[in-house]
Amino acid sequence: MNDPVADFLTRLRNATRAGKPECVVPHSRLKAGLADILLKEGFVAGVSEGKDERGHKTLVIKLKYVDGVSAISGLTRVSKPGRRLYASYNEIPRVLNGLGIAIVSTSKGLMKDRDARRNRVGGEILCNVW
Repeated sequence: MNDPVADFLTRLRNATRAGKPECVVPHSRLKAGLADILLKEGFVAGVSEGKDERGHKTLVIKLKYVDGVSAISGLTRVSKPGRRLYASYNEIPRVLNGLGIAIVSTSKGLMKDRDARRNRVGGEILCNVW
């Protein structure tokens, strides 16, 4: 797999569009960080760790629905392996004028766009969620 973040986002996008109650993805620290940010922002209902049939660690993400509609209406990958996109703290774009979030990989760890601006750190813009 060349781009584990894109795979993570695609699995979430497909599960929400299919109306699944949960999504299972292979575990990594980066994916766990992304899932924790989505949990804190209220886009998913829960995140837990599990194991697949071969004993590998997985992340089990419980999806959140409000009146049958997913809380996640859009997920896009911004920085890709073929074209990395970096921004300083004052150049980080606002997603839907602040209604969505951008997840930024900084030297201080994964952060929401608002936290990165507040802490005055820039980094790689991984994805946008709304």
